[in-house]
Amino acid sequence: MKLIFVTGGVVSSLGKGIVTASLASLLRSRGIKLKIRKLDPYLNVDPGTMSPYQHGEVYVTDDGYETDLDLGHYERFTDIKCSKNDSISSGKIYSTILSKERKGEYLGSTVQVIPHVTEEIKNSIKKSTNKDDVIICEIGGTVGDIESLPFLEAIRQFKNERQLDTLLIHLTLLPYIETSGEIKTKPTQHSVKELLNAGIQPDIIVCRSNKKIKYEEIQKISLFCNVATNAVIPSYDVGSIYQVPSLLSKSKLDDLVIKNLNIKSTKKKDLSKWTNFEVLESRAKEELNIFIIGKYVHLKDSYKSLYEAIYHAGVHNKVNVKIKWIDSETINKKNVDELLIKAAGILIPGGFGNRGISGKIEAIKYARENQIPFLGICLGMQLSIIEFTKNVLKMKNSGSSEFGKHTNNVISLMTEWSKKNQKVTRTKENDLGATMRLGSYPCYIKHKSLASKIYKKKLIHERHRHRYEVNPKYRSSIEKKGLVFSGFSKDKKLLEIIENKNHKWFLGVQFHPELKSKPFKPHPIFFSFIKNSLMNKNA
Repeated sequence: MKLIFVTGGVVSSLGKGIVTASLASLLRSRGIKLKIRKLDPYLNVDPGTMSPYQHGEVYVTDDGYETDLDLGHYERFTDIKCSKNDSISSGKIYSTILSKERKGEYLGSTVQVIPHVTEEIKNSIKKSTNKDDVIICEIGGTVGDIESLPFLEAIRQFKNERQLDTLLIHLTLLPYIETSGEIKTKPTQHSVKELLNAGIQPDIIVCRSNKKIKYEEIQKISLFCNVATNAVIPSYDVGSIYQVPSLLSKSKLDDLVIKNLNIKSTKKKDLSKWTNFEVLESRAKEELNIFIIGKYVHLKDSYKSLYEAIYHAGVHNKVNVKIKWIDSETINKKNVDELLIKAAGILIPGGFGNRGISGKIEAIKYARENQIPFLGICLGMQLSIIEFTKNVLKMKNSGSSEFGKHTNNVISLMTEWSKKNQKVTRTKENDLGATMRLGSYPCYIKHKSLASKIYKKKLIHERHRHRYEVNPKYRSSIEKKGLVFSGFSKDKKLLEIIENKNHKWFLGVQFHPELKSKPFKPHPIFFSFIKNSLMNKNA
């Protein structure tokens, strides 16, 4: 097994996840079997309880683990299914160690960072069941962060133990100084110096820049950072993240990795799917306005998978989707017409808590009454039902138990269905983490429904992340007025998909379809949503 580590320096958000995913895609195209893992230095066990403003979206795997958004990039670029073993945080490592210590598994030893923490990190990295050729590990944060020191020490130990089977790629920024008209290499030199202080010499340096890097600057980095000139890889800004694999291939990053690690590839490199997608991107010229009504809209990474799913569907529909992000707290009855009048399609994403709920309900009502294509995801579906019961069924005080007590809780915890006002204790400690319906679940689709036309299947599997469910006792009264349920669990107790038969395209889903969209295979729900939004625009 070969090990590749990707670290970052100078500043965060340079695109380590994209570089990691792109390299993995290039290696996969040569028939190399691999896994990709994300190592995060934070002390949270997982990102599930973090605010989206702090860490972006929470990506959910098929096996129901809440992970960093970079795992979404890994799956989209490589079509590899990630699992709980591919997300490793300091919190997860320390939690495992403390559990072992309490059970006496260290036989009275003093538990220390070295060797106990570093050994646990190394064991987590090596955990593999598929006899992979390569494991690529991206280290979160930047070199020099105090939290990442145990991970860097684990890498140092790996490189010492397995020199010929371990390779380190360091991603840095080459800032351009406008006043002098120069690209500066000094931040990269200092970043590499931090790695050297941790006992690690990088093998390859990938340099992010928005300006052309001269050969003289590459030579300078090579000299001061002790790497070969061909191991200084330029990575320029491109039109979309899906052009990065081709960019890195032209710089021969994958060739260098294969040569340095002596990896045997079984196929010739084939980049046709990436070049074909670039051609599709160039054809997407007609503009289409999609309005997303959310509560975390001030940070795009809060809805990263959603943004990418819409982009995939837009490219394959040959349209340039312009997303208008609207804070749901700014919407009310008086201004909803003015704010949404230019929308070709309206989308309400998932979320938690009651902030901004009234604005979302007003947006749903506007889409329903004005025949604008509408997609509600998770909370968006639940609010679609609440809006319908309030404004069409005229049901008094209908709502969700998540937002307080209502006479009619059309959305509630499953434990509330059997016994009214039952007090729910999530766990004995009343934890919030990992207490939801998480991961992939089957959904059976009703024949001749909009959902069946979209999926062209009777049975689908989609990923979930929510606590509250639609209360089935209200199903009959809701369906009589035209909001029908077209997707269910096998026992039909869990209602998964709704659609309005009096609307040209109105769909709500309890799951998160955006998590399974790929650039080469857009999710059918998003493809249909964009297609019908385009028809609405041109009507």
